[in-house]
Amino acid sequence: MAPAFAGGGSATVGPVRVATWNVNSVKQRLPRLLPWLDQRQPDVVCLQETKLGDDAFTELLGPELDDRGYAVAVHGEPRWNGVAILSRAGLDGVVTGIPGAPGFPHPEARAVSATCGGIRVHSVYVPNGRSPGSEHYQYKLAWLAALREAVKAGPEAGLVCGDMNIAPTDADVFDPDAYIGQTHVTPPERAALAELQALGLHDVVRDRWPHERVFTYWDYRAGMFHQNLGMRIDLILASAPVADRVKAAWVDRQARKGTGPSDHAPVIVDLDEAPDGDIGPVVPPPSVRAPKRGPVKLPQSP
Repeated sequence: MAPAFAGGGSATVGPVRVATWNVNSVKQRLPRLLPWLDQRQPDVVCLQETKLGDDAFTELLGPELDDRGYAVAVHGEPRWNGVAILSRAGLDGVVTGIPGAPGFPHPEARAVSATCGGIRVHSVYVPNGRSPGSEHYQYKLAWLAALREAVKAGPEAGLVCGDMNIAPTDADVFDPDAYIGQTHVTPPERAALAELQALGLHDVVRDRWPHERVFTYWDYRAGMFHQNLGMRIDLILASAPVADRVKAAWVDRQARKGTGPSDHAPVIVDLDEAPDGDIGPVVPPPSVRAPKRGPVKLPQSP
């Protein structure tokens, strides 16, 4: 499903499957990642929390990705953070990091961007924030402001993909009451995300499924996944020229099941053609009903 290539190695605009996935350690997730690439056949993949330095990433995955036709842009560090873009749709103008972004205290490997198939693609891992009002929380807000400026300066056709560490609305968490006093849901965080979207970016999964219960992250603990007690914090935000091309947008819940999964599921968006049809919002759908609000607390809550 990779688009055709024009002269000089630049990809023309055409059918593209884009995915974003916080793999929570690409080394740990290798037995899941490679079969997933073969099964889902994405053309552009944004990865977060790779947790590997650039040389280690290339040593681990380089030959496997090359065999599958992917060019790679990677920005990593040992043990923490780390982002990458894998592309079979061209990979030009790679930029690591975000100009003017703050560090904590030093710059962290949280963003990489490149032009793939005529679209400026950003793979981002937004800081967690830790606790409302903390220094890390202020860092998160400042980092998001820098991301907004970087996206604003980019071309008209753009995608921001990744773990935003923000649930856009109360509909994006299993129970808003369970998150009182927690990060990811506070008004300043949501306002920062809204300011990013105000550049003209569309939350394509929510646009396509405005009233559905959709999550992308479930804590490993307390059986949260099996009870479908999660959050939607992994987003694909598309500028209007790209959003107009969306034919399918869904969460690959299958990748969260089984042995050794990440605590996040991939988000997949098909442009121009949807090889699996207009499926979603969650594949496969959870078998449990939405619980009544109130009795469930977050695993980290006292």
